[in-house]
Amino acid sequence: MTMKDRKNETVQAGLPELSRKNIRCIVVRGGGDLASGVIHRLYRCGYRVLILESRRPSSIRRMVSFSEAVYDGEAFVEGVLARRISSIEECSQAWEAGEIPLLADPEALCMREWKPEGVIDAILAKRNLGTDKAMAPLTIALGPGFEAGDDVDYVVETMRGHNLGRIITEGTALPNTGIPGVVAGVSRERVIHSPAEGIIAVKAEIADLVEQGQILAYVGETPVKATISGVLRGIIRDGYEVWKGMKIADIDPRKEEKQNCYTISDKARCIAGSVVEILLSEGVRPHE
Repeated sequence: MTMKDRKNETVQAGLPELSRKNIRCIVVRGGGDLASGVIHRLYRCGYRVLILESRRPSSIRRMVSFSEAVYDGEAFVEGVLARRISSIEECSQAWEAGEIPLLADPEALCMREWKPEGVIDAILAKRNLGTDKAMAPLTIALGPGFEAGDDVDYVVETMRGHNLGRIITEGTALPNTGIPGVVAGVSRERVIHSPAEGIIAVKAEIADLVEQGQILAYVGETPVKATISGVLRGIIRDGYEVWKGMKIADIDPRKEEKQNCYTISDKARCIAGSVVEILLSEGVRPHE
């Protein structure tokens, strides 16, 4: 089949020609676990999504993060497949196959040539890494670091509590406290930060039952020990270069909740619902 034949086949299938200035899709910047919860919901609702990720994602909950496709070429989250592509011209092929295309493009350089219907900043960097209202007719940001009505059109609250998932039309989300949410009465202790700078060598697997004091990994020669007993809910990818103080693992004290390592969290599902609400209220309908 020639390139011309492929192009004609794509047009006949009703998929967008990416050479055009505007295309019907939603761009999500970020592919970590919270972003993936949003992406999964959008996909299930019939939206075409393009994920823009960094070149070396540092996701902790890797079993439920589409960002893993950067390394492995593809990533499954609850039955949905994201596939790494090398250029936006490959998007149509992925959409036609029922897949979500993922492009390593942290600067969103591909958007200099075309504009999607909406952009969702789900990087969760607690600061704005370059998303602005000029990127698309509708812009949404998750969490702190953005001002609704100025940087983006809407902000969605990401802090656990009464306002989780609240849609903000003016102002900002609550500032980052640096304190993890409470799970089974445990907060700070369930999150592990790197004790040193260097390359991490992981010795435990996600979903392992671990005991307090157990060695989970080494950063160089420095051991990384479990701070509490429970289920290893997430740990950064083996061989990643970490810095001292970087978040690298997460333990769930509820040993009976092992299956949660493989499913989207309640927090991500709540935020995803708010994103879909914004899209529908703004008239951005599913694409399929």
